[in-house]
Amino acid sequence: MSEIIDNFIAPPCHDEIDILWQDEHLLLINKPAGLLSLSGKNPQNFDSVHYRLVQKFSSCTLVHRLDFGTSGLMVIARNKAINAALCQQFSQRTVSKVYSALLCGHLENDTGVIDAPIAKDPALFPRMTLCATNGKPARSRYRVLERFYQRQEEGSVLPLTRVELIPETGRTHQLRIHCQQLGHPILGCDLYGGLLLPGTEQTPRLMLHASELQFVHPVSKAPVLGKSTSPF
Repeated sequence: MSEIIDNFIAPPCHDEIDILWQDEHLLLINKPAGLLSLSGKNPQNFDSVHYRLVQKFSSCTLVHRLDFGTSGLMVIARNKAINAALCQQFSQRTVSKVYSALLCGHLENDTGVIDAPIAKDPALFPRMTLCATNGKPARSRYRVLERFYQRQEEGSVLPLTRVELIPETGRTHQLRIHCQQLGHPILGCDLYGGLLLPGTEQTPRLMLHASELQFVHPVSKAPVLGKSTSPF
């Protein structure tokens, strides 16, 4: 088996974590882009959502993660029992998640489904791969919100599509690799072909934002719906 070596060093993230809502059981936060969800093995990658929050909420634990470049909503458990209850909701796929994204090019259809199994391959790390034989089932839906052109400094225009993405499963890099499969990678995605062409302006971040998160409160049993407006 190939040994996986991770040489990534996260640049400093100066943006703050916004706590949108909290009670004695959980937190609903807005994660900035460019911040790890969990501290990395490399000592230089100590800064993360968990590292920052545990300074104030000593027993908090992560229920799920967002990619380093992705911003948006996360639910944080404040004790192990709440963590277990929320993890069960995620594993049973009763948690509803909606993402906002900018895709390269103009999508032909207004709505659609991507059904493509995803697998790990140590030879491709940190990228994932699509694999019908060894991959785990992965399904995403999309809906086009807007097609437009972004003018570049040198005068050229870049066709972009603003979409709403709904993952029905929760595989690593699912939305990023599924959008690549569509032929329209997410703008700013360095792993799956969404960087701008040479000579055009470089996008400052991955244009993917977790904009809605809905689950059932483990204690009150009331539905919780978090919303966060996309920053792009």
